[in-house]
Amino acid sequence: MLKFYDVNFRYENNEKYLIENLNFQVDNREFISIIGPSGCGKSTIFRLITGLEKADSGNIFINDENINNLKGYIGYMPQRDLLMPWRTISENACLPLEIQGKNSKEAKSEAEKLLEAFGLGKYKDKYPKDLSGGMKQRVSFIRTLLTGSDIMLLDEPFSALDAITKISMQEWLLEQWSNLKKTILFITHDVEEALFLSSRVFVISEKPITKLKEIIVPAGYPRDRHVLNIPEMMDIKEELVNELKQRVEL
Repeated sequence: MLKFYDVNFRYENNEKYLIENLNFQVDNREFISIIGPSGCGKSTIFRLITGLEKADSGNIFINDENINNLKGYIGYMPQRDLLMPWRTISENACLPLEIQGKNSKEAKSEAEKLLEAFGLGKYKDKYPKDLSGGMKQRVSFIRTLLTGSDIMLLDEPFSALDAITKISMQEWLLEQWSNLKKTILFITHDVEEALFLSSRVFVISEKPITKLKEIIVPAGYPRDRHVLNIPEMMDIKEELVNELKQRVEL
């Protein structure tokens, strides 16, 4: 699904590489979380995948196609919902379809089917100010889904939510991923969130990023929050928290 081959990258006017000879692979329909200290380069990896930044050397492939030649769209969901306050919920959700050239009526109809399926149908004519934080994130997820991409990049989408809403959204996301059969890469600072959601966790523990430490989560799907209390999971959580504490100056 997604492959990095010997990727090197540095920002303009920066002599040092942020990413150096990086290799990793994500398989189809996996749920992968990426964790690491602030500023370590997690979001830069996403920017390279979406084409917002170009690698200095090396190659990135999605379904064996080099991203430089990719004609489709990558589903990207940022930390903030970025809903347009002057557009209704259905108008916000259908934006990717409009960008792809579908007429407004057809795009709106397709978006409203998903809003209904995701329990937001009655809010289609409301505006972002009328929705809770969790509901806004659901709309943002639907908008990302409507890009049509098989791979979805979620960049700390729940970090601004209160604790209870965050837990609810994690469980909701896991259910959607299971139903939709998409490949998800998920950036988070929350070790427990990463372990609950993912089949594998990639840890950024050095700078420049030359490799991603891989943690295989010892739990299958479907799963509930009780899995976090399994002794092996608790040991992994403690190990990761301690490692990240040591890397805060990364």
